[in-house]
Amino acid sequence: MTHSRDTGLTLDPKFDSAGLLTAVVTDRVSGDVLMVAHMNAEALAETQATGEAHFWSRSREKLWKKGETSGNVLRVAELRIDCDQDAVWVIVDAAGPACHTGERTCFFRRIEGGRLVPAE
Repeated sequence: MTHSRDTGLTLDPKFDSAGLLTAVVTDRVSGDVLMVAHMNAEALAETQATGEAHFWSRSREKLWKKGETSGNVLRVAELRIDCDQDAVWVIVDAAGPACHTGERTCFFRRIEGGRLVPAE
């Protein structure tokens, strides 16, 4: 049976037991996956209000604006939510590298034969 959350047009996020949604961030132009993070209700609201991506840091247990210290802000072009509203797709224009390592994307390595190799 389909729930109205699955097909309706009312935003009704289904946060997990920790109060989080998974957020998949992609580049608007290339479509590359830049990062995967988490949003709580405050991060989702701040992202919508400012047009810049905000997330919940599970390790630091606090709200953070991507690029707050590095300047590598993620400007939101579009926000989408999946069918059961427990994950968001954040389509962005990145002001610089998305990864804290300085790489353009957090997915800069490939698993090959049980080891890591640079992605091309």
